[in-house]
Amino acid sequence: MSDERVFSFRNRWFTASVGSTVAIAIVGILIGFIWLPSQHADFTRDGLWATICRAAGAPQSWYSGAPDIEGTPPSNVIVLPPLRSARADAVSIGRGATLAQNCSMCHGVQSVVMVTAPVLAGQYADVIYKELRDYQSGARPNAIMPPIIRHLTDRDLHDLAAYYASLPRPIPVESGGTEDRAIRKLVNDGDPMRNIAPCAACHGERDRKGSAPWLGGQSSVYLAAQLKLFANGQRRNDVNEQMRNVARNMTPEEIEGVAKYYAARP
Repeated sequence: MSDERVFSFRNRWFTASVGSTVAIAIVGILIGFIWLPSQHADFTRDGLWATICRAAGAPQSWYSGAPDIEGTPPSNVIVLPPLRSARADAVSIGRGATLAQNCSMCHGVQSVVMVTAPVLAGQYADVIYKELRDYQSGARPNAIMPPIIRHLTDRDLHDLAAYYASLPRPIPVESGGTEDRAIRKLVNDGDPMRNIAPCAACHGERDRKGSAPWLGGQSSVYLAAQLKLFANGQRRNDVNEQMRNVARNMTPEEIEGVAKYYAARP
């Protein structure tokens, strides 16, 4: 059969393929540019490029500042430590261990799981660094953290992040959260019709987006509290509002279920 006969509208299979492709494209455009914006007022509030970045789990812009710069980077960009900090040496980890003596009361010693504060042991260094910068700048409000870290230098923040990242992750102390199939599906597949992205796409089980923390082994009380803060807009230091867009569309039962799911995972 010649190419001329295959790629011809007289060929019913070719016509059906072209028609199906066009129909899918039209439906996608109607959903993405008409239905979703009508259902979610904030979906295109910051423009098409911001919407695309949120959907892809990517930042609109990147921060590449060097250590000891003046000022703080805005919270709507990814903060990546310089390469020298990604390969932390013993001196950096040792300095971080000394500085961490002021942190252990709330965050535990090494791998001890706390209830209302996050466990930092084994957390990604860039996550800890970004959150510390957000506390310093006020992008993440908190009554306890800013006074403690206000006078820390940029190097201090890198060293603290390097120390905690060098520790082993805690063994989960909660159980039973992984048994709910609906919650497992929400974590792994999300719910596209409600604009809920899968947790696993950003938080390290399937893929990891910049500055997204590892959630396994955290306290379910802490995780649920943070999701509720994102949902009601009290916590606003998420990149491109990714977490706020997800959390505000989750039910209270789903928030509790996802928190318990991760609390039971290593």
